[in-house]
Amino acid sequence: MNTRTRPTTTPVPPVEETRYEEELAQGLVKADEDAFAAIYRRWGSLVHTLATRSLGDTHEAEDVTQQVFVGAWRGRHGFRPERGTLGAWLVGITRRKVVDALAARTRRLALVESAGQDIAPARLVQPAPDEVLDRVLLVEALSRLPQAQRDVLCMAFYEDLTQAQIAERTGVPLGTVKSHARRGLHRLRMAVGPGAAHDTCV
Repeated sequence: MNTRTRPTTTPVPPVEETRYEEELAQGLVKADEDAFAAIYRRWGSLVHTLATRSLGDTHEAEDVTQQVFVGAWRGRHGFRPERGTLGAWLVGITRRKVVDALAARTRRLALVESAGQDIAPARLVQPAPDEVLDRVLLVEALSRLPQAQRDVLCMAFYEDLTQAQIAERTGVPLGTVKSHARRGLHRLRMAVGPGAAHDTCV
């Protein structure tokens, strides 16, 4: 039996707790930094737990947690107490940030996959605001590859060359080019997977 399962009916919080949450909410709207710090202490662990369960990675969950509270601070005037509690509002922001994080992860993996195809990556991936970050991560990962693998993938990424064109330009057999691409792509998948943004560049 899962002891963490919430009961079907949630008891009404004590009056003092409800009043305290209302004060925190008012402080947030008024840009009271002390109130915001108290909000973080009160709900930070919950937000991080929800993000970790959804993403399966504590490092990404830490990023999402930070984004949630930054978003809450910037969007504080959008909080409407008549629509729900402050905690529920933060949970809603968390869900949206988790969706964004999963979408960004998918975009990074799509960029990596596209490098191994005979179609130019630029034609497969539509420009997006987060693409700059994605490419920064890829550049860092590429810099750690063996020279031969890096050269092949750089020509695929930045010059839009197919594997056959790379073989023709370099004089390297097509089978060897494919082998370099395959091994390099495997390393890149590891590099841009969950928590990869926290690796340090050697």
